[in-house]
Amino acid sequence: MEFSRLFGPRNGLVAVLLCVLAVLPLLTDLFSQPFYLSLATRFVILAMAATSLNLILGYGGMVSFGHAAFLGIGAYSVGIPAYYDVTSGWVQFPLAVAASAAFALVTGAISLRTRGVYFIMITMAFAQMVYFGFVSIEEYGGDDGLVIYSRSTFSGLSIEKATALYYFCFTSLIATIFLVHRMVNSRFGMVIKGARENERRMRAIGFNTYAYKLACYVISGAICGFAGALLANFSSFISPAMIGWTRSGELIFMVVLGGTGALFGPLLGTSVYLVLEEVLSGYGKYWQLPFGALLILVVLFARGGIDGMLRKLGGDRE
Repeated sequence: MEFSRLFGPRNGLVAVLLCVLAVLPLLTDLFSQPFYLSLATRFVILAMAATSLNLILGYGGMVSFGHAAFLGIGAYSVGIPAYYDVTSGWVQFPLAVAASAAFALVTGAISLRTRGVYFIMITMAFAQMVYFGFVSIEEYGGDDGLVIYSRSTFSGLSIEKATALYYFCFTSLIATIFLVHRMVNSRFGMVIKGARENERRMRAIGFNTYAYKLACYVISGAICGFAGALLANFSSFISPAMIGWTRSGELIFMVVLGGTGALFGPLLGTSVYLVLEEVLSGYGKYWQLPFGALLILVVLFARGGIDGMLRKLGGDRE
């Protein structure tokens, strides 16, 4: 491996970011700044959700505008059992993964029979169905949401403390990135990327691209459902707002900003998104307007997002 690729701007920035995240709780304790630990926990969870979206959007070419539905299903899989005093993480997290995967299997089987703008709209339609479904259930707070009074409990592991929850989320993010890395570099991932480039040719040489894409869609939904369960534990509150199409748009923004089809693209995109959100939100209620302008500039002048720009700076043309 060339020196420039190993120690280039992209890999260097990612390494620094991961190192900072690894020791962040120590820094926040040292400087008595618990707010930054809370912000970092939210960042890690959203980065995990964005990584799951990148699996289908960046590598599979499936632009889902309803990915937040999995985030909400995962969150409600924690909140609803907690409402009935079932706080075991061994129940809540498998339920979040299974429910999200089942929803992805059913909706994906239908959505993947379409393509292009039709796929975008049908995924958004399914997400809105879930949104209005939870809005209509008054037992669990309806549009007002539901407070979770106790975080998930595991035998031998407690995530009640902010630091413990953060490291649980951080470890989950690292595991997710490793899983995606192994998947996209396997035979399975090669078929997914091949179908993105030329699906007709992949079918012609004998691959059932529909089955491969559906499996990829289900895995992506399951990972995002796990992130939703983490988000419910972090916020101690769930509401249908987690499922709205605007949240799906935010996840797409993070992926595109960081770089679609790049392993650490969602991590970079989420970090920039949250920093800009914290800075710009203090300038009025129209703080989201600059995000639209930024996305246009990235699409026009920075193909490949932040990851693409860093690759060019490092001389990596792959």
